[in-house]
Amino acid sequence: MDSATNVTGDRNKGTAHPSFFVTRAKKSGAKSGGAARTYGALLTSGSTRRWALRCAVAAAVGLAAGLLTADVRIGVTFGLGTVVAFTVHASRRQSEVPRWRRPSAAQRRTEAQLKVMKRLGYRVLHARGIPGGNGQIDHFIVGRRGAFAIDSEAWDKRLPLRNKLEKLYHGRFSKNERIDEALEEARTAQRLISEELGREIRVRASLAIYGPGMPWDSHNLRGVDIITGTKVRKWLRTGKDRLSEEEIEAIYNAAAKVLPPRY
Repeated sequence: MDSATNVTGDRNKGTAHPSFFVTRAKKSGAKSGGAARTYGALLTSGSTRRWALRCAVAAAVGLAAGLLTADVRIGVTFGLGTVVAFTVHASRRQSEVPRWRRPSAAQRRTEAQLKVMKRLGYRVLHARGIPGGNGQIDHFIVGRRGAFAIDSEAWDKRLPLRNKLEKLYHGRFSKNERIDEALEEARTAQRLISEELGREIRVRASLAIYGPGMPWDSHNLRGVDIITGTKVRKWLRTGKDRLSEEEIEAIYNAAAKVLPPRY
């Protein structure tokens, strides 16, 4: 089970002090006036090497397609299609959460969906802590349909997901504690943001679950919406609020202030 909320390692550690070598590197960079990267540094960049390899693969695919079909245009089309496929794959894997925080696969899949919502005017915060505790809201979203708190979970797809007497079971394991935790996180965020703004706002709590099949796209249980992971964008459009751009910006800024980043 891959829980995006159970964050380990850094909860009980204090703030790490920068090493001697990092400090010296920063001073050296400041003295040099922030000079641009040299070509040598660029060539040793992991990202540059990856894209050089991808372009080489795309060129090989295009050449092979052109030779097999005896048509240069088809070869170019296949080559460009390969580059596009690499670009889409890379964008889905890329996360705004720093690499050292190791965001879960479930978090990255939800984040990929939220990138589309950001282009529609939604504002998003990732991996926000709950003051006074170890809880984490994986994704805080605010848009014209309201404010939302989403925790992303990847569960074993081999075990069925059942709703029995207002209790959620994954196989024979009860998930009520996880639901109550998500609800408490959203209520705390709601209270803190309302206090910061000086007016009442509502934050809807949810769990986006990847893996097991569910007989619903979203289902409210114990005050938390249980969402099929791939239907996050559809669920966000079900909000009942109607917020103006000014309200969206105010709630976003308040959330960024009262919910500290976990990284």
